[in-house]
Amino acid sequence: METTVINPAPRGNEKIWSILSHLSSLIGVGLLLPLVVYLAMKGDSEYVARNAKEALNFHLSLLIYCLCCIPLILVVIGIPLLILMGLASFVLAIVAAVKASDGGCYHYPLTIRLIS
Repeated sequence: METTVINPAPRGNEKIWSILSHLSSLIGVGLLLPLVVYLAMKGDSEYVARNAKEALNFHLSLLIYCLCCIPLILVVIGIPLLILMGLASFVLAIVAAVKASDGGCYHYPLTIRLIS
């Protein structure tokens, strides 16, 4: 007889840490908050660790993309790309936070999976 393990619904604190991980760039702590949450909660809550890892990968990817745009500023294309990335990061962070508040995990598009 097979037994299936059903992940329990996330509790209140788990949802809060997951939402804060996604919104960390909007509240001004960027990479630091998802990293601390991931390292602190990876043994306690798979839900929080998964959301923090997604947020951390997204923020690291954005950093890499922005660094690549710096030389492109000389050719003028870098400025619109940076504006587009800023708008996209704002919208995607809100979408991810809403998904985390519903008990899910949002997978950001075009994210490099540096932390697996």
